[in-house]
Amino acid sequence: MRYLNKRRIAWKKSTYYSQAFSDDDPLSGLANLFDIGLVFIVGLILALFSTYHMEDMLNDKTEITIMKKFENGEMEIISKKGKKVNIKKITKAETQGRGERLGTAYKLENGSMVYVPD
Repeated sequence: MRYLNKRRIAWKKSTYYSQAFSDDDPLSGLANLFDIGLVFIVGLILALFSTYHMEDMLNDKTEITIMKKFENGEMEIISKKGKKVNIKKITKAETQGRGERLGTAYKLENGSMVYVPD
């Protein structure tokens, strides 16, 4: 009889603990949603890097220069040498000045540009 009573008490304790930590809690899945969100963000960043062929931005040994021109005439030059990234904004006033003509540039129908020196 002692053996049966011990089993009955153990069974009652195990059912109590299983009810206390059951899946009935509506916030128990919130931690999993946060993890899924982090995985999604990292995947999205990697997909964008591969889509725009920017894998070299992650490599420490590469040198990259990107030039962006805005509609208002301002330009932005982004250069990366090793781990150092420099961003320089150039206004229209900075690009004006005196100089000599070196040649002529032509834009072809397919969008490519050809430079012809004088």
